[in-house]
Amino acid sequence: MTVLDSVAPVVRALRPIGLDELVDRAELLTRLDRKYMLPLVDLPFVIGGLDGGGTSRSSGAETGGVQVLEVDGERQFGYRSVYFDTPDMDGYLGAARRRRRRFKLRIRTYLGSGQHFLEVKTRGPRGTTVKQRVPYDGELSRLGPEARAYADQVLGESGIDARHFRLVPTLTTRYRRTTLFLPGSGSRVTVDTDLTWALPDGTELRTPERTIVETKAGRAGCGADRLLWSLKHRPCPVSKYGTGLAALRPDLPANRWLPVLRRHFPTATALNGSPA
Repeated sequence: MTVLDSVAPVVRALRPIGLDELVDRAELLTRLDRKYMLPLVDLPFVIGGLDGGGTSRSSGAETGGVQVLEVDGERQFGYRSVYFDTPDMDGYLGAARRRRRRFKLRIRTYLGSGQHFLEVKTRGPRGTTVKQRVPYDGELSRLGPEARAYADQVLGESGIDARHFRLVPTLTTRYRRTTLFLPGSGSRVTVDTDLTWALPDGTELRTPERTIVETKAGRAGCGADRLLWSLKHRPCPVSKYGTGLAALRPDLPANRWLPVLRRHFPTATALNGSPA
């Protein structure tokens, strides 16, 4: 039995929530994200702990009544994201150097339904993440005029003049996601497995023994954060875009992500000689 096999019964035991209800109760397009990268073997303890039937005295986690997103009988969904950046990597460097005005731009595909969305992520007040998106029906390798106009508008509203940017594909990520809803706080938790990163030239990196757990809540955190803290996991600056590029491209500055690379991306050293 694999680790994922041991997680499946825990997820199946959760009560389902539909997509419309989840969006209505926990859309959270403006939120504070906390990301945790942890060994896959710890995942059953995290999901099981969240649905332990009450609030844990040791962790303070909201463990009762956790729900899992279910669509057409499925509870795990494939995602693909194609990220766009400038040839000078302005988006990547903004995150690496922690600039106040920074952005991520991607076309996200829900592999089960084939739906595509253009998503623009910027920084809001007090470190929050603001995500805006629209349906997308163009090519995945380039931004059409309407998509480009939308991206320029959203970035302009956040103080980034992107009209002179040339935007090109820089990274593709793939993974499988399970989404949990915590009714007590209206928070969401996403659990990503089968993580794969690929450069436009086909160079690929996988981390099958790791999972990324992300909480999407207010500044005080939620029960999932407190549970993870009680299990000795702390938020870390893992970004699918930033960390993935840092692992695959040693020519880029990566100081912000070096602790994550050294702990969770051991194959990056073998692939590139050094994660730095």
